[in-house]
Amino acid sequence: MSQEMTAKVAEIRKQAGALLVDVRTPDEYAAGHIPGSVNVPLENIFAVDQAGATEETPLYLYCLTGTRANRAKLKLEREGYQFVENIGGIEQWDAEVEKNA
Repeated sequence: MSQEMTAKVAEIRKQAGALLVDVRTPDEYAAGHIPGSVNVPLENIFAVDQAGATEETPLYLYCLTGTRANRAKLKLEREGYQFVENIGGIEQWDAEVEKNA
């Protein structure tokens, strides 16, 4: 499963304009996140527009296990975001993580 997620993130990075969004808390994000992701916690998911997203932006969401990412996906779709995908949880990520000091 971890190789699938690594391959998926590689595909996302090749897609112009796509955003990889970590919906965990700021503390969780700081402790370790997928490089190149932006942090928009589930509780503030509509702030994704502050990260440059529009309703047409491809959004790829993850959290720890995929549960919060699924909740965020449903909320965004209800608000008219057209391409939102839950790619699962960082627990499936087997490459390096980036940490904030």
